[in-house]
Amino acid sequence: MEDLTLDRAPRFSLPILETVTTSKSMHIGRLAAQANVSVDTIRYYERAQLLPSPSRTVSGYRSYPVTAVDRLRFIRRAKELGFSLEEIRALLALSDERDTGVASIREIAAQRLADVEARLAELNRLRDGLKHLVDACPGHGDPGQCPILNAFTSAPDER
Repeated sequence: MEDLTLDRAPRFSLPILETVTTSKSMHIGRLAAQANVSVDTIRYYERAQLLPSPSRTVSGYRSYPVTAVDRLRFIRRAKELGFSLEEIRALLALSDERDTGVASIREIAAQRLADVEARLAELNRLRDGLKHLVDACPGHGDPGQCPILNAFTSAPDER
């Protein structure tokens, strides 16, 4: 048997994530930290029914299953890609459908892609218009002759 003294005590190092994932549930603060969202965000997603209502401890604290971390990360990543909460709700529901889920998920993602491409086209149009105005402006002289200001005050057919 190994001699354990204060000088030779075995050291254990458990990362927080391992500690969390080995328990069956966690309180809202730990869930927020693990999913990298705020406590208010978690409560909002509960009200929006994107996150199932958690069980409560005897003292009334919310007690979330560890699977809630993955669900919150899914929601956060989908939001970062521009999906609306309604679309995210649909994606979550479709993730359980074996027969038509993937086709419907692809359709939602394809629509999101089309929306992004339309926004990019509009932004490119705006960039080109602003570039034209900036290039046309000498940067000095009478403000009444400024092509940028004139473009903002003239009717579209006058330009």
